[in-house]
Amino acid sequence: MATSRFLRPTIIGLTGLGLAASIAVMSASGASAATVIDGPVGLGTAATYGVLGASAVTNTGPSVVNGDLGVSPGTSITGFGAAPNGVVNGTVHQTDAAAAQAQRDTTTAYDVAASLTPTRTGITELNGLSLTPGVYSGGALALADTGALTLAGSADSVWVFQAASTLTIGSGSRITITGGASSCNVFWQVGSSATIGTGAQFQGTVLAQQSVTATTGATVVGRLLARTGAVTLDTNTITASAGCPAPGTPSETVAPTITSGAPAAATVGQPYSYTVTATGTPTPTYSATGLPAGLTLDTATGVVSGTPTGPGTSQVTITASNGTAPDATVVVTIGVAAAAAPPTATPVPTSVPTPTPTAVAAVGSEDQPAGELAFTGSDPTVPLSVSGALLAAGIVLMVLVRRRRA
Repeated sequence: MATSRFLRPTIIGLTGLGLAASIAVMSASGASAATVIDGPVGLGTAATYGVLGASAVTNTGPSVVNGDLGVSPGTSITGFGAAPNGVVNGTVHQTDAAAAQAQRDTTTAYDVAASLTPTRTGITELNGLSLTPGVYSGGALALADTGALTLAGSADSVWVFQAASTLTIGSGSRITITGGASSCNVFWQVGSSATIGTGAQFQGTVLAQQSVTATTGATVVGRLLARTGAVTLDTNTITASAGCPAPGTPSETVAPTITSGAPAAATVGQPYSYTVTATGTPTPTYSATGLPAGLTLDTATGVVSGTPTGPGTSQVTITASNGTAPDATVVVTIGVAAAAAPPTATPVPTSVPTPTPTAVAAVGSEDQPAGELAFTGSDPTVPLSVSGALLAAGIVLMVLVRRRRA
């Protein structure tokens, strides 16, 4: 008994510590911390160029290049000079040492941009997106005709887009940069060729492995740099980004913090949806373990959806990450209720048939002679005969009794 008395406080204390630890784990979320990523991508001497081709630079119409224009190792530059040809508000470098060096620097920048670890992969269509700073990777990147892409950040924010094959910017589309950010720090690394559609408003530096084509009326705030192919213009305005920070200037990033609340309960066989939200720069992606059977998580949007297949309670661990430590992690509970039992059918009472009334012939009709009772369905002869016999028997008995008394 004494031993139990001494052990009881210890056991209670250990139990309390265990519960406290469990609660801490259940509510744990990564603390937010500001860090930096390297950027922008260094362009070296290519930074002063609005247009730089490898095989040729060709223009149609009164294009304007606000910046240097060059070609190397090719020699052809056409469509610039006296009106109505294009105008270069900078220096033209045609197969000279400066153009050759700019091409070497372009190659270095291309390789750096291609080597960066993506913040988000699998991107294809850019229309309607609002992207925080980061590295975005996909196969063939496209912005739809009349589409819109918004880049929201600060003055030192950096965006790098990695297109494994082509970049297609649709006609009439627009790229908007907000929050004090600029085209200085927007880079498009393209594995093959890039096309900027008619009337599009494009921002950033294109680093194309092959060629770059800007169609009629497109405007570019940035640079068109082609490593092995030509740059082709048609009545465009190209303005090289100015006032850009020096290479190596850090771009602030913020670790993620999960902001969504507790999920609602689910029901077996019923469609379910719950959205995980998180803050952070760049935009976080999501992962989850322990989801109820039938539910899945969209890693890009944070939407948990599906149709649960069985009842129970699940402890789900959700993690948000964006390449900036620490990741944010929370544990939430998703309860799945059993499907409601089908309603019991109410018995329908059996109807009792209504007796069919017996027809009574009218007195004096053809079926019933006048002066006789109507036949009601029974024969009166038998009961009348019995009554008469009983009456006769009674009279006989009364006569016999009187005779005996006399």
